[in-house]
Amino acid sequence: MAGRAGMNGPHWRRVLATLGNTDARIAYAQIVLGAAHADLLPDVKPQRRQRALAALLESGLVGRQASGVLIAQDSVFSDFSDLLAQQPRRQQRTGLDRFMRLGRIERYPANVAERRALLARIANEIIEPGEKLTERQINERLLSYTDDVVLLRRYMIDFGLLQRTATGSSYSLPE
Repeated sequence: MAGRAGMNGPHWRRVLATLGNTDARIAYAQIVLGAAHADLLPDVKPQRRQRALAALLESGLVGRQASGVLIAQDSVFSDFSDLLAQQPRRQQRTGLDRFMRLGRIERYPANVAERRALLARIANEIIEPGEKLTERQINERLLSYTDDVVLLRRYMIDFGLLQRTATGSSYSLPE
């Protein structure tokens, strides 16, 4: 899903999103400057540090040598044309795609059937049948579709496309 590589290497949106994260950007700069793994993001909690490093690895900005040392991948920037070639050409959008832009919800359909179909498509993309996710995990996955994850999650629950436990501790697809 999010980590998929584009045509010839990392996808430009993943690279930019990763560089837009302050922790990841600082860690990337430290790696480029040759900092040891133990010295990366010393003032950041371990969980945030791991998320930043995972994002760098997933985006292709950083690679791991056989010894475990993290190194900056210069190949990401060697040919900007490969990244730019991944920019979609403007085509008339049809069906549910007309409500999306660059994979994100641009607007919700006014038609209830179309809104349900759009939400169902997203629900099936973010969670597998039988999978149970915490609210935080659901929110992280929905963030790639909209900044207002609370509204999107609420719509999915209201339409019966996502169910949560009575305590709200986990979410899953309806059985």
